[in-house]
Amino acid sequence: MATVENHLIELLPRTARRQLLAQCESVPLVLEQVLCESGDPTRYAWFPTEGFISLLAHADGGPGLEVGMVGREGMLGAQLALGVATTPLHALVQGAGVAWRVPTAALKAELAHSTALQAVLGRYIYVLMAQLATASPCLRYHQIGPRLARWLLMSQDRAQSDNFRVTHEFLAHMLGVRRVGVTTAAGALQRAGLISYKHGQLEVLDRAGLESAACSCYAADRQVYQKLLR
Repeated sequence: MATVENHLIELLPRTARRQLLAQCESVPLVLEQVLCESGDPTRYAWFPTEGFISLLAHADGGPGLEVGMVGREGMLGAQLALGVATTPLHALVQGAGVAWRVPTAALKAELAHSTALQAVLGRYIYVLMAQLATASPCLRYHQIGPRLARWLLMSQDRAQSDNFRVTHEFLAHMLGVRRVGVTTAAGALQRAGLISYKHGQLEVLDRAGLESAACSCYAADRQVYQKLLR
């Protein structure tokens, strides 16, 4: 059983929470596991309790660009609340952990009779829309360093730890830049004393400093989430 709860499930009234969890099973999230592919039928919804998932958009056979991230604050498969059973994005486990997994049919049945679940997932879909809307201008207009700081803060939030594993190659794919750009940006953050990075192990040393170095998109995303899903 998962020992840390998912925030969306925590927001449900006790009866609705119990009924949803009765349909779920606790499953591991394995690092680099592909949970779903864009365009495929949605077999499950996932509510992480530990670990986190990258949401990737692919174009012209490229490696994919991260446009969102899901941890214990959210879920994978929110489109089911709109009656859509097709997966819109590629989902890759970025941080190993645990999730509550519920079959599509079971979640639809819960949605059919639980107005509380409908309301929570509806608000979360808006948060996802805001996150996706932020991703495009961030990619286009913000420099690598502030974007990297934002990504590290998002990962730290979801890892629930100051330490997590990540490679420069993986960061380059997530941010849609060349590896040398990530190396330069990460080196600057390290020299400023904000992070420590060695052999793929990253540690956040100065959270406040990293927030100051991040682009405004990080604070904007958090503000929307806190406003709708406190």
